[in-house]
Amino acid sequence: MDRLRDAVKEQLAALGEDPTREGLLKTPDRVAKSLKTLTAGYHQDIDAVINDALFTVDYSEMVIVKDIDFYSLCEHHILPFFGRCHIAYIPQGKVIGLSKLPRIVEMFSRRLQVQERLTSQIAETIDATINPQGVAVVVEGTHLCMAMRGVEKQNSKAITSAMHGLFRSDARTRMEFLNLLRLGGEPSMSRAALRQHDEGLGD
Repeated sequence: MDRLRDAVKEQLAALGEDPTREGLLKTPDRVAKSLKTLTAGYHQDIDAVINDALFTVDYSEMVIVKDIDFYSLCEHHILPFFGRCHIAYIPQGKVIGLSKLPRIVEMFSRRLQVQERLTSQIAETIDATINPQGVAVVVEGTHLCMAMRGVEKQNSKAITSAMHGLFRSDARTRMEFLNLLRLGGEPSMSRAALRQHDEGLGD
């Protein structure tokens, strides 16, 4: 924590600010604590996160948990990106406790990340943990490094997907997943994202 606090003080001074003035006096400590929280995923272990919530179940249909909120930090600019994650898998004898899927998303998002790697890590972890017939992960993210700086496009979204097993090899399984994301009022995915997958461009 001391190194983080000192680094923030140095940054404030380099920006031309006075780290000793009233409004900034506690800022280094606040930022250090905030960064520790926002990168807590580095110190989490997947076995502890899942906590033996794996169950033998005679079920081989699709399981979907959608609209999982996430918040992460872009590793290129240390600015937030955030959005929603949609996960599906087809069990092969084992299921994972539903609450563990958002916890897996949180573990990997609470790090310095790029959205592409975040998507792959979630899918690969589920694949390795329960060895399903297939797993699919779609992530939609708004990146403040694009909205606040650079091109300054406030309404753009990045969409990434990882398709394993049946979701990659069987177009009908993939389409069932994408169609189910449309249910429940407002589409969970943007129409552009769904159209991209419909055309087979999201693999």
